[in-house]
Amino acid sequence: MKVACLSFTDKGRDIGRKLEKYGDKKDFLEICHYENSEVEGGIKSIFEKIVKEYEGIVFISATGIAVRMISPYIIDKTVDPAVVVVDDLGRYSISLLSGHIGGGNRLCEIVGEILGAKPIITTASDGRNIEAVDIFAMRKGYVMENMEEVKKITSMMVNDKRIGYFSEMEGHIKYDNLVFIYGLENIKEYEDKLDGVLCISSIKQIDINIPHVILRPKNLNIGVGCKKGTSGKEIINAILDVLDKNNFSSNSIKSINTIEIKSDELGILEAASYFKCPRNIYTIEEIKMVEEKFEKSDFVKRNVGVYCVSEPCAYLSGGEIVVGKTKYNGITVAVSKEMI
Repeated sequence: MKVACLSFTDKGRDIGRKLEKYGDKKDFLEICHYENSEVEGGIKSIFEKIVKEYEGIVFISATGIAVRMISPYIIDKTVDPAVVVVDDLGRYSISLLSGHIGGGNRLCEIVGEILGAKPIITTASDGRNIEAVDIFAMRKGYVMENMEEVKKITSMMVNDKRIGYFSEMEGHIKYDNLVFIYGLENIKEYEDKLDGVLCISSIKQIDINIPHVILRPKNLNIGVGCKKGTSGKEIINAILDVLDKNNFSSNSIKSINTIEIKSDELGILEAASYFKCPRNIYTIEEIKMVEEKFEKSDFVKRNVGVYCVSEPCAYLSGGEIVVGKTKYNGITVAVSKEMI
């Protein structure tokens, strides 16, 4: 985390130098100290650049200075930098902005540890020892599609409401008043007993009629085979169509997988970039070990040396095949799903 430390007084300068010298290797903090008296025109003259370049900002000042300086640049909790305020006597480390997603609460704690200052965290969920939905999602690597729904369910948890919990993955959020739901098909039976539902699933459309949030786990592996020169657009559209027809969310794509002979295929590289996921390559020998499980094609065998590509590659990447080989004008797509 790249952090700008801003000081405005002599005592603040000493604290800033201490923070810059220490940093934090464990949490990968890189701290750069700016002294107001050493900046031509003062820190305010370069503050817009600081907001753009740094993920976190530590003000060694009164909270009023921090509020007035940062307020024109506040956009949204998903993009705002983490902001922490330390008084120039080094007594308190206060998480001021973007405590959860931006990492402000953690930065507040680290700064407190370095300085021996008391960390002040005012987010409601932390005060009650509840794991907020956004913190849980980040810890598990789940995609948050709707921040308003995330905030709504977290607010319910703060107020000790009964929250139904369904997940395709192991582990659960840290909250005492959970009602565990086993199977998406059973959610309806619970709705009149619940205030809200937290659902972790790669299923795209889920019928829930009470307040809820759906988090997307990265548990879908896509196997792809294609003719040489197939465009990225064609492959992307084929994958999206397969997922849509089988009611899966593209936000749950974990990897794109193919055979070694296609390792330099530009269209597959573009698809992996589009879905922001890694691309895994499997050898002919690896595919031969599992190809007996799947439908064979003599044409594919003659051209690439194995009987099938998309299904074995999806299978080798992990999980069980949930969508078998689907053909699209020279493209084959298969999907496996991990349930751990």
